[in-house]
Amino acid sequence: MSDKIIKINLEDEMKSSYIDYSMSVIVARALPDVRDGLKPVHRRALYGMSELGMLHNRAYKKSARIVGEVLGKYHPHGDSAVYDTIVRMAQDFSMRYTLVDGQGNFGSVDGDSAAAMRYTEVRMERLSEEILSDINKNTVDFQPNFDDTLTEPSVMPSKVPNLLINGASGIAVGMATNMPPHNMTEVVNGIKAYIQDSEIETAELMKHISAPDFPTGGIIYGYDGVKQAYETGRGRVVLRALASVEELRGNREQIVVTEIPYQVNKAALIEKIAYLVQIEKITDITDVRDESDREGMRIVIMLKRGAVPSVVLNQLYKYTQMQHTFGINNLALVKGRPKVLTLKDIIKHFVEHRIEVIIRRTLYDMDQAEARAHILEGLKIGVDNLDEVIETIRSSKNVPVANERLRRRFGLSDLQAKAILDMRLQKLTALERDKIDLEYKEILDQIREYRRILSSRDAQKEIIVEELDELEKKYGDERRTQIIHSADDFNIEDMIADEDVVVTISNTGFIKRTPVSGYRRQKRGGSGMKGATTKDDEYVEHLFVATNHNYILFFTKNGKCYWLKVYEIPEGSRLSRGRAIVNLIEIEKDDKVQAFVPVKTLDDENYTQAHNIIMATDKGVVKKTSLDAYSRPRKNGIMAIKVDDDDRLLSASLTDGNSTILLGAKNGRAIRFKETDVRLMGRNTRGVRGISLTGKDDKVVDMVVIKNTRDASVLALSEHGYGKRSLVEDYREQTRGGKGVITLKITPKTGSLIALKEVSDNDDLMIITEKGKIIRMHSKDIRSMGRNTQGVRMMKLGSEDTISGITRVVSEDDTDSVKKVGDQEDVDLTKGTADANNISGNNGDDENSDSGTGQLGFDDSDER
Repeated sequence: MSDKIIKINLEDEMKSSYIDYSMSVIVARALPDVRDGLKPVHRRALYGMSELGMLHNRAYKKSARIVGEVLGKYHPHGDSAVYDTIVRMAQDFSMRYTLVDGQGNFGSVDGDSAAAMRYTEVRMERLSEEILSDINKNTVDFQPNFDDTLTEPSVMPSKVPNLLINGASGIAVGMATNMPPHNMTEVVNGIKAYIQDSEIETAELMKHISAPDFPTGGIIYGYDGVKQAYETGRGRVVLRALASVEELRGNREQIVVTEIPYQVNKAALIEKIAYLVQIEKITDITDVRDESDREGMRIVIMLKRGAVPSVVLNQLYKYTQMQHTFGINNLALVKGRPKVLTLKDIIKHFVEHRIEVIIRRTLYDMDQAEARAHILEGLKIGVDNLDEVIETIRSSKNVPVANERLRRRFGLSDLQAKAILDMRLQKLTALERDKIDLEYKEILDQIREYRRILSSRDAQKEIIVEELDELEKKYGDERRTQIIHSADDFNIEDMIADEDVVVTISNTGFIKRTPVSGYRRQKRGGSGMKGATTKDDEYVEHLFVATNHNYILFFTKNGKCYWLKVYEIPEGSRLSRGRAIVNLIEIEKDDKVQAFVPVKTLDDENYTQAHNIIMATDKGVVKKTSLDAYSRPRKNGIMAIKVDDDDRLLSASLTDGNSTILLGAKNGRAIRFKETDVRLMGRNTRGVRGISLTGKDDKVVDMVVIKNTRDASVLALSEHGYGKRSLVEDYREQTRGGKGVITLKITPKTGSLIALKEVSDNDDLMIITEKGKIIRMHSKDIRSMGRNTQGVRMMKLGSEDTISGITRVVSEDDTDSVKKVGDQEDVDLTKGTADANNISGNNGDDENSDSGTGQLGFDDSDER
């Protein structure tokens, strides 16, 4: 008995056993293979489903059915391991591209577990079939299963770069992997770039594969971690939730979260926010609600009145998983060994695997084709010697004798002889004989093509590219995760789209922004549509078009200047009232915002010094000051112009110093003079005379700033809805301070002049009444006529309603002529947002034209 006892060192045995266990976990359980991106349990589950015929276009089968199949044949590690794997492959919030099509409860982003396997049903996704494509063509090696009764694939022949598009995570012994998912279209383009140039650098690959793309969207906050991960295989990526700010009634706002970081539990996130409010870590939140439904995620965070949304949002990023770090560790099995891989390494190994699969598949197809060609050669011999073959068969005692005599007589192989003996009589017809010849020719062509593929690496790469193009066509989609390249520069503005918006201000000082698409165009003479909801004594006095990222300088009637970013203005629907402007800027109680000047930036000294602000008052005073003087406004405002006690600031525009100025007066007269007639002055000055007014009740109603006067036209509008267009050249140029010329024939029918705007045929016009009705029309519908006429009716007015103002919007159909910010050095704003914003500005025909004012400077006196 003692002879059978082997003495060993316990330390050595423990070491050896633990190493065996570790390698088993690393190789056979926790880490994916770089070639197909699958762990063994994923691979076995998909293979088991394919063996059961659970294709994407077949009926669903119970999950328990596939779990039993995989457990009994390939993966004896417990049913929960297999079922949890199937569940994850069916979760669209876990997988960027799901591999299993599930029916039933498969869990949620709130952390809810899936229903039991006896309740749920599954089948393969179409993408999974691409992973198993050609598996029966000897493309991959098969290995014995756990009990040596069956075989299973050691790797999938996957056409899909699954490791990149779906990523992987797993904890082995002494090591772990955590690989992020990517966008299919970007990955396909990156692999194609590598195939074209195998020496391509990672930086070049990153032009195609920009960053991970997570199924739950969100924002990648900072790019350094992505770059490090792609270059070294390890890095840290900061993810942020996607949030927006919405306006509510009662001058309150709410933060709405529509996307959260990958692998963050939504229910736990909401619970954490509620806890922070409870312990008063965050004090400006009144309520948190989960309004998510089948349409998408929506977490609503109600704010206290007066709270600053950007401050609360930054607190949430700091204290909750609305900001989350994803640690990238690209660890995968390469030829059975764990290895940390760069982006280029992963692509390289996938391409090498595909080349091997294509070679093995082509060899298999060629063997099949050659075998068929061999049979067809025998059939051709039999058909060509039909009578002798028939006689030989008829005279033979039995099939083996016939087989032997055919082989000896015609030099056939055993397979050829059997094929002739098995040939049906219908094959003896002339048509069937021609089919044999045609099939033989096609088979020979196929064999030549297979040999060409096998002898040419370029041909093999061409096939990979073709297959990738097909994948992109079938499964390619848009990125879900946004990228903020510099975390240092990130602020609330980065999460707000730079879209066109209409800003409206009522006579009682309420302001809002609304998407410009909310106003549909109508024909001249239409009755308009309902605009802002107002009280009996309240109407929309100013209407202005800008983009969310523009700056707006606010000029008040008392001559002070304030500034805001457009996105800081609360968003509201077309029918909402808006928010009191006094809650946004610290305006004095007896003051009122009178003019708005949108500018591209206030931070570029070259830009601010190259532009001026020109202003006009009711009493005909004009003043020009460098924009640089207004680039550093204080919270409580700065002085822009000294205004006399009986006067007020009417209008302000942005210029480059070479513009033409038109001032329109209430009595229907207008004066045109050069901007150079007005010298530059400091902020705390009064200005000089621009036009001489006639009569005690006369006053300036509008100012127009024009860069190119050659083809420009001016629209004059009266308070009773009459208007016309006239060429600027019809207004003779004078020295500032004169009385001007007639621009609109004033009669009791037309009422007084209220607006003078420069327009072109490409512009849309928005006319607004004191009762809040708005009409949108194309300016080309208004015909040009002489200055000394009363014009045509432009809008039907209800009883006791009058025109409040007009603004112009560049036609949405004329997008080809739109100049973006920065396209021209002296273009201030997007041409499509309102030359647009230049309500009293340029016609946009001149490439170097300035955008100008966004004001509507209307008087709210009884003289209206």
